[in-house]
Amino acid sequence: MSSAPERAIVLITGIQAAGKSTIAQMLAERLPHSVHLRGDLFRRMVVNGRADMTPEPSEEAVRQLRLRHRLTAGASEDYFREGFTVIAQDVVLGEHLSDMVRMIRQRPLLVVVLAPRVEAISAREAARSKDAYSEWTISLLDHGLRNDTPRLGLWLDTSDQTPEETVEEILDRAWAEARVP
Repeated sequence: MSSAPERAIVLITGIQAAGKSTIAQMLAERLPHSVHLRGDLFRRMVVNGRADMTPEPSEEAVRQLRLRHRLTAGASEDYFREGFTVIAQDVVLGEHLSDMVRMIRQRPLLVVVLAPRVEAISAREAARSKDAYSEWTISLLDHGLRNDTPRLGLWLDTSDQTPEETVEEILDRAWAEARVP
């Protein structure tokens, strides 16, 4: 990237341990006047009554997930209207990705899907201090990503990349290839 790209909202998604937080933070640090918005913070703000997503989620878990996505979309738009490039990251899979794209009305909106191979996710998960996988399995979430998530934006197999290489690829390609209408 030779110069700063135009201001945008960049939505980074993928399954747990795909590198979303790391990549989003590094990308935001590379861009002028930027915000790193972590959608999962909205989930963690619920003190009592939180219903987390499971492979067979309750209606309440889905309701709270949609609330989290609406809050992320709204905050993204507010920051964007105030002149920031927004790097929003969360697990947004399946039909929820199309919903999120519709909720974010400001453009340009760039969708970047981090899709490393299952073996790479397993290795990354083993090296982390937190355990993202309890009821979920890596294979189950990967299947949902690859088979149930619409092919919007730029999909990157980051299995063999360092975080720095992934950020460079996003900077080189996303503004041209990740735009959604």
